[in-house]
Amino acid sequence: MKVLIKEFAVDMEVKSKGIEFEVKSPDGASHLGDCYVTKTSIIWCKGRTPKANGVKISWEELTAVLASDVTKRAAVGAARNA
Repeated sequence: MKVLIKEFAVDMEVKSKGIEFEVKSPDGASHLGDCYVTKTSIIWCKGRTPKANGVKISWEELTAVLASDVTKRAAVGAARNA
């Protein structure tokens, strides 16, 4: 993947506005989406989806999913089968 910071609106720690990452294919030819990292959550916006319509996950939910390889594999497997 090619990941670029589109906007760097942080002051040492991530604030409410957060950081926006632009995610492109490895060759940089196609835009896969944007990832917003804020102090309360991560928001994934596939393609050109606006931030307000993105998929939001709280840090608590993310840490629960990534707490072990078992939960991570289950979540990735569910996402691939969706």
